[in-house]
Amino acid sequence: MLAYISDHIWQLLLVLNYLLVIFFSIFILLKNKNPVKTLSYLFALATLPFLGLLVYYFFGQDYRKYKIFEKKYLVDDAKLKQWRAKFKLDSEEKEEFVEDFGDGNYKIYKLLRNNEKAVLTFHNKAKELINGEEKFKALREDLESAKEHIHMEYFVLTDDILGKEIMDTLCEKAKHGVKVRLIYDDVGSKISSKYKTKLSDSGVDHHPFMPVIFSKFTSQLNYRDHRKIVVIDGEIGYVGGINIRKKYDNSFTDNGLFWRDTHLRLEGEAVGALQTSFLLNWNFVSNEEVDTTDLFPKPILGTFHNTAVQIAASGPDTDWANIMEAMFAAINGASKYIYITSPYLIPNGQILTSLTTASRSGVDVRVIIPRKSDSWAAQYATDSYIEQLLDSGVRVYRYSKGFVHAKTMVIDGLFTSIGTANLDYRSFSINFEINALLYDKEMADRMERVFKTDLEDSQEVEVKRWKERGLKRKLQESFSRLWAPLL
Repeated sequence: MLAYISDHIWQLLLVLNYLLVIFFSIFILLKNKNPVKTLSYLFALATLPFLGLLVYYFFGQDYRKYKIFEKKYLVDDAKLKQWRAKFKLDSEEKEEFVEDFGDGNYKIYKLLRNNEKAVLTFHNKAKELINGEEKFKALREDLESAKEHIHMEYFVLTDDILGKEIMDTLCEKAKHGVKVRLIYDDVGSKISSKYKTKLSDSGVDHHPFMPVIFSKFTSQLNYRDHRKIVVIDGEIGYVGGINIRKKYDNSFTDNGLFWRDTHLRLEGEAVGALQTSFLLNWNFVSNEEVDTTDLFPKPILGTFHNTAVQIAASGPDTDWANIMEAMFAAINGASKYIYITSPYLIPNGQILTSLTTASRSGVDVRVIIPRKSDSWAAQYATDSYIEQLLDSGVRVYRYSKGFVHAKTMVIDGLFTSIGTANLDYRSFSINFEINALLYDKEMADRMERVFKTDLEDSQEVEVKRWKERGLKRKLQESFSRLWAPLL
């Protein structure tokens, strides 16, 4: 018997592989998920012996079904509902909102309110921060001024020269009595044991998000914490695309590649929504129920700023794809223009259809993507969508000054989205993401100018020239597109 097994080991393994393939194929089909994603996994299982099973094991299991990301409320339900109720729209505010920003934007607000009870706040001050130089200059000043607490949550936090500077500041503030809580994604971040010890010894309470073994080899594992959140004293908040790593700050002259990114600094009531998102994840990673008595913004009396802001969070712990649905609603409600910047353009069917339909209906739709991606697979997958967009009249530009990592959307001079979500499957349905949605004419005007400035450093893709690209390139794109739901 042993001799037979030894002589036929590979044949037996192949039989076992395909028995498992049949079992998992039936399991996948019964889940009735997105047909495109289902076919991608079936294709991988059928054509890649052994490897296909590994792909499904690491990327295909639906942990949402098993509720491993159970939401924990920050305080008792009554207190949380009481805080949210302070900022809900009453009938008078609704009429004013619809008059100023249109029924389309009101529908976005209503969608998110119904999806995740997202609060719309009116008393806010918002400042866009262009590139790491502006973001880190402002962040350093705010961290130094912290008096009560600092909450930070980042996908990428490394102990290079910039990361050490930020973490050293956290350590100093903790030593002087400021409560510092830090969440870092275990896959995206690289912090040495030495610095983790320093954080702990200084009084910084820190936890990795979903720790994994061999993180160096698991950069694409599902359900990562892709958010970038800072909350200081419950009064100042940061959200956007800029991680904490030297390459995100162009003031370091040895970076080699210009990094184009966008972040947002908030003051006011919307900071409370960022705080809520942070604390929900803090409860998850630390198993600690935090006393929130003094963590939320104080009620704002009198005249402040009038920037309406709604925070949209999505991830495996939400019942709906909140950010994707908000984008879908915003695109469908556009009447004049849609300007999008994203490092990855791998849209699902809903977003692709909404963009092409908007363009064919007369809306000026423009998209900026990198000339060269930081991932060859993402590059080819992105390129596979360009021809369809061009055929529908969407204008596609490749940013050539460096790498564009900003995740922004501006629509009709009224609506702006700045956050962490890319225009791809992973951001829409797999990772933890967070975006700030701003209903403000001045912000939209400023971000429109930023977009048009970026156009000056971009090259528009010409339809005729694009269609003449070689067969080899088209095959690479088509093959990568098959894997798009898995990227």
